[in-house]
Amino acid sequence: MGKLKVGFIGTGNKNKRPDGMGYAMAYQHASGYNALDNCELVACADISEENGQAFAEHNGVSNVYLTHTEMLAKEDLDIVSVCVWPKLHAPMVIDCAVAGVRAIHCEKPMSDTWKAARLMAQECERRGVQLTFNHQRRFGKPFSMARDLAKAGEIGELLRLETACGDIYDYGTHYIDMFGFYNDDFPAKWVMGQIDYRVEKFVFGATVENQAIGYWEYQNGVFGFIATGQGSRGIGADNRLIGTDGIIEVGAPDKVHLRIKRNNSTDWEVIDTAGEHLHGPGYIERAIADLIEALETGREPELSARRALNATEIIFACYESSRRRARVDLPLTIDDNPLVSMVESGELNPKPRS
Repeated sequence: MGKLKVGFIGTGNKNKRPDGMGYAMAYQHASGYNALDNCELVACADISEENGQAFAEHNGVSNVYLTHTEMLAKEDLDIVSVCVWPKLHAPMVIDCAVAGVRAIHCEKPMSDTWKAARLMAQECERRGVQLTFNHQRRFGKPFSMARDLAKAGEIGELLRLETACGDIYDYGTHYIDMFGFYNDDFPAKWVMGQIDYRVEKFVFGATVENQAIGYWEYQNGVFGFIATGQGSRGIGADNRLIGTDGIIEVGAPDKVHLRIKRNNSTDWEVIDTAGEHLHGPGYIERAIADLIEALETGREPELSARRALNATEIIFACYESSRRRARVDLPLTIDDNPLVSMVESGELNPKPRS
C-alpha cells in the first residue's frame, strides 16, 4: 500500500508572532505527518502565495494552490488538515468530504455556529469520512495522568469538574473537551450560563465574551463549571477534578502541572509529568499518529467529531442560556451563535476595542 497523501488548507505565516490572528498551526500538523512513515505531504492551499510557498519549502510540499477548491480538484488526497479561522471550517470541511478525501483533521473550535458544527459532522459521517478536531491536550501527560488517577479511584467518586480560562469559545473548547476526556465523554443534560460582553473581543475573527460563568450536569450525574475572563482567577487552577475522597489539579499555582490532595492528608502531592506541561511537547504529533492509526484500523479516533460535538454543544448552550436568561435543556436545538446574534440584534452593545 502506498503512502497516504496529505494536503493542507491554510498555511499561515510561521515568521509572525502567534496571536489572536493566527498560530500557523499547519506547520505543527505537518510535523506530525512528517514523523510518520506512511504519510506524504503533497499539496497546500493558502490565499497568500508567499505563505503557501514558504510552507511548501519548509515542509517539502510539491504543489501550492491559492484556493482549496483547485487543490481538491487537482490532487488525489487521502487526508486534509484544515487550519483556517473557525467561520471557514464548516464549508471547507464539507468541500473536502464531497471531494472524497478519507479523513479531515480540523483546527478547533468546530465552527462559528451550532448548525454549522452539526452539519459538518453529519456530512462527514454520511460520506464515511473520518473527521477529527485538534483538541490535542487529550495526549498530554498532565491531563492523561489526571484522568488515570481519577479512574484508579485515587479521589473516590468523581463529583465535579472545574476550569478557568480566557473565554468559553476559543480557549474553553479545549478544557470543556478535557472534561469529556476525564468523564468518559458523557454528553451534558442541561446548561446554565451568564456572560459579560461590554468591550469588543475577537479571537481568530470570532466574537468571544469578556467574562462568563457556566454550570452544567452530565448524563452520569457529574457536574461541570467554567469561569472565564476576570472571574477565572477565582478558580485557582486550569482544571480541577473533585471527588468524594480528594482533589486533582492540572495547571496549579507556582507552575505545578499536576498535583493531588487526598482527604486523609493536608498536603498536596506533586506528580511528575516527565517534562510535559499544559501545551506540550509532542501533543499534536501524538494526535496525528492516533488519527492515522484510527483511519487504518477503522476505530474511532480520540479526537472524533462526536466528542468535539459534546464540548461544542455546551459552549453554545452557555451563550444560549445567557440569551434566554434560563436553563437550557439539551439537546440544543438552535442554529446560530447566540452571542453573535445578541450583538447583531442590539441586545448587547459592546464598546469598540481601543
